Amino acid sequence: MKKTILTAFTILFLIACNKDSSKNKRILSASSGNINNLTVVIDNELWEGSIGEQIRSILGAPVYGLPQEEPLFKMQQMPTLVFSGFATKSRIILKIEKGKPANIKFLKNAFAKPQKLILVTGNTNTEINEQLIQNAEKIVAVFKNQEIKEKQRRINISLNKNNNIEKVLGLTINFPSVYRVAKEDKSFFWLRKDIKTGTMNILLYEMPLGSISEGDAAINDIIKMRDSIGKVHIPGPLDGSYMITEEAYTPYLNKTILDNKPVLLTKSTWEIKNAFMAGPFINYIIEDKTNKRLVVIEGFTFAPSVAKRDHMFELEAIIRSLQIK
Repeated sequence: MKKTILTAFTILFLIACNKDSSKNKRILSASSGNINNLTVVIDNELWEGSIGEQIRSILGAPVYGLPQEEPLFKMQQMPTLVFSGFATKSRIILKIEKGKPANIKFLKNAFAKPQKLILVTGNTNTEINEQLIQNAEKIVAVFKNQEIKEKQRRINISLNKNNNIEKVLGLTINFPSVYRVAKEDKSFFWLRKDIKTGTMNILLYEMPLGSISEGDAAINDIIKMRDSIGKVHIPGPLDGSYMITEEAYTPYLNKTILDNKPVLLTKSTWEIKNAFMAGPFINYIIEDKTNKRLVVIEGFTFAPSVAKRDHMFELEAIIRSLQIK
């Protein structure tokens, strides 16, 4: 009898605990918003002064490598008093609060899920600006990574099931079903998506390990590599025309990590030799020591007279899904 009473009491206790636990758990609604749309919560007076200028210089800076200037993020400003309800569901939010100790907080899923909210505080305009300047790179990276993840989530809803890339190159990449394989030649793949104003493209191929020099000579080797691939695989509209790296500008070159491997990241503009065609490109050269090779994946867009930021962002999201087997 005592055992029965004890067992019943234990069950009731566990049920009560679970109810309390459920009450403490917040139910978050889904975040919303177009890709790269940033909500900036800041009072009008601050937005129109030096703090607003600093925010715009960091988060409204032009995306490198595009033919026309386009900002990193499209910003929507709202005063603190109206930041409530649906407005709190934005996926990426920068919130400025004056009259508090200087600090910056990177908050996850504060009002919705997924969501990144960055809270910057300071007693004075100078303190707030200092926080923004000191953390500028991290602020941009946090928001951009969140948007890359969201773009990848949307891409994954309808994927192209072509597995020849995995069979031939020993890697996987998630790209939408609206892309088709425009060209496949041994270990070279050209993926293409037709859009109203032109095309969006991804190239995949491999090079011998050590093909790219170290240091300052790297960029020259990358240009030679791109131009040689263009000559063989990417013809232009006229006889003898083909894709090359635009000669008027030195490409942006940086080191990063993809799939836990070192990467040379290049951004610039391509053009067609002997023809009037051009556009932006982003190129990743991945060091795959295990398989003694370099894996090259590049995205480029041809879309004359229209904005290209969102096209290139989609290509970058696809590129960053790459995983080497």
